[in-house]
Amino acid sequence: MSDKIAIFGMASVFSVTHALFAVAQEARAVTNPLAYMLQPITKSQGMLKTFEQSRETFPGEVLLDMNATYLDRQIYNPATARYDHVKLRGYQDARQTGLSGADTPLVGPTIDLRPGQTVRVTLHNLFPQDSTCGIGGGSANTPHCFNGTNLHSHGLWVNPSGNGDNVLISIRPGVSFQYEYNIAVEHPAGTFWYHPHLHGSTALQVSSGMSGALIIRGDRMPTPTETGDIDRLLKQPGGSDIAERVLVLQQIQYACTDNNGDITYDCQPGQVGGIESYDQFGPGSWPASGRFTSVNGQVLGQLASAEAGSVERWRMIHAGVRDTINFEIRRKTGTTAFRTLAAADTDRWIDQNCGKDTIPYGVVAQDGLTMAQVQMRQQAILQPGYRVDALVVLPGAGDYCIIDGAAPAAASVNQEAPSRRLLGIVTAVGGHAVNGEIGTYLQDWLISAAERTMSQNVAGKVIDDLKNEMSLSSFIPHPDIDAGEVTGEQQLVFNIDVKQPGATFFEVDGKPYDPNRIDRTLPLSGVDEWTLRSDFVSHPFHIHVNPFQIIKIVDAAGNDVSALGADDDGDPQYPGLKNVWKDTLWIKNPGTDPSARYTITVRTHYQRYIGEFVLHCHILDHEDQGMMQNIRITLPDGQGGTVSGHH
Repeated sequence: MSDKIAIFGMASVFSVTHALFAVAQEARAVTNPLAYMLQPITKSQGMLKTFEQSRETFPGEVLLDMNATYLDRQIYNPATARYDHVKLRGYQDARQTGLSGADTPLVGPTIDLRPGQTVRVTLHNLFPQDSTCGIGGGSANTPHCFNGTNLHSHGLWVNPSGNGDNVLISIRPGVSFQYEYNIAVEHPAGTFWYHPHLHGSTALQVSSGMSGALIIRGDRMPTPTETGDIDRLLKQPGGSDIAERVLVLQQIQYACTDNNGDITYDCQPGQVGGIESYDQFGPGSWPASGRFTSVNGQVLGQLASAEAGSVERWRMIHAGVRDTINFEIRRKTGTTAFRTLAAADTDRWIDQNCGKDTIPYGVVAQDGLTMAQVQMRQQAILQPGYRVDALVVLPGAGDYCIIDGAAPAAASVNQEAPSRRLLGIVTAVGGHAVNGEIGTYLQDWLISAAERTMSQNVAGKVIDDLKNEMSLSSFIPHPDIDAGEVTGEQQLVFNIDVKQPGATFFEVDGKPYDPNRIDRTLPLSGVDEWTLRSDFVSHPFHIHVNPFQIIKIVDAAGNDVSALGADDDGDPQYPGLKNVWKDTLWIKNPGTDPSARYTITVRTHYQRYIGEFVLHCHILDHEDQGMMQNIRITLPDGQGGTVSGHH
């Protein structure tokens, strides 16, 4: 692989340098990403008769057009207090009427859908031709085909085959392909996301900013026999939805080249940054780059103001490649500006300007799936691919620091305690002050919301649940999987083999990825208990299509650290995850010794959909280099096995 980053252009950029510096002095507003324009599919009047009765408020089928293309943008660099000019791969709404400018945030538009809808997404690959696509021979695990692409709807329970959430196809430059996602009527409402997933170029494209939120919005009222959507509970007294923030957290690791043609993160005026090599990815590369995690495409931005004392829903999405994010909120107590702020200086800046105490918030969902109870947190640890939905109350007027906080080394992708980074500022205005504990305030608010919103036949149960440790049993999307339901077992071990001379192999169960090998054939309607481990450092495990329930997380000493209130040597990410449903989970090994590894047990069932898909490490450069497996769900043969063909 080349260790060089292309500089896309220089001469004409000098003329705008002073203008970019002036713009950099203005506040960078962080707003929710724009939503894709969805075109309803029209049908004949005769076909619409029953359709209109059940879908009066939204169209049942919609079209979406998405361009994958190079974007000329600018990203604020706090170290220099100016914008860096970049040319990066990104997503664009093909139906957008006006041309987006350099100041358009580098984040994909949001896809908003509802249970029961069908969305057809036409992805147009507008990248230049790429001679490395489709070349036979060599290893499939060498990064390649940077201009080929495809699309993954991360976390959705949809068909993985054909035109569904199929990540095993390659959409080459100049080619368009239409995906069709049929969102089941019983699909959970929640926070999901989308990104490219072509093996060999996933990390490079996601690191460029190719990602966006995908939200399933529900309004199903719980009944005495069926659970509903938490969206139905989270209403203002007037009936409108509470304020919502969609926070797409990206780690865009652009670079330039110095006079010797070597990679540098010190982009000079006139240079254009890009991401054209995998040499930028590796242990410690993100903190060493000095880049900041962006929020909805803005670095160190000013979030839209909040009303003090109001309850907001914050949908946090870790759409980065490999660095852990520890999300905290603190009062801003100092007055020092951060117009010029190098990453290495942010820890000191936070000490001087952000309060010592964190503002607690109530986590209500992990990976888009509503939890069994609200869990009050001081910090939410997001590994790559994670989503966290939280109910946030800013307790008084003033400014608040949004921080990527410190955490133990064992909680971090880089296996070292990260220094804190500022993510942005949010200001609370008006409203009213919260004088007591935020957890009690939030519990009272939820009880009041239940009294306003729940139907008479379930209101009593919902209110009693909320009084009992803020239980959400009427809103959980999946029932627990009991041990007696389990029909099979699966074992999985991540490893990085560094013992071979001159080579490193990224492996699952001792083997690098082979696109022509099916690693697991599993029966439709089967229920498996999986045991997950890592022999060499930690990795976020992600499996497509079907989520899993966490049964236990056992450390090397034999202690289950998944119960709420457990102590994992100060690492806050596991306590509280027992019985929680997720699709991505940190598999912990604090070092390189297999004896130090944790043993994680989860259960899952393979429902409705057959076909082939993948599981992998969600450190995406690990996935691109071989830490992935092919899964096939097929019909059972009625004799304890599976059907291998059509005979």
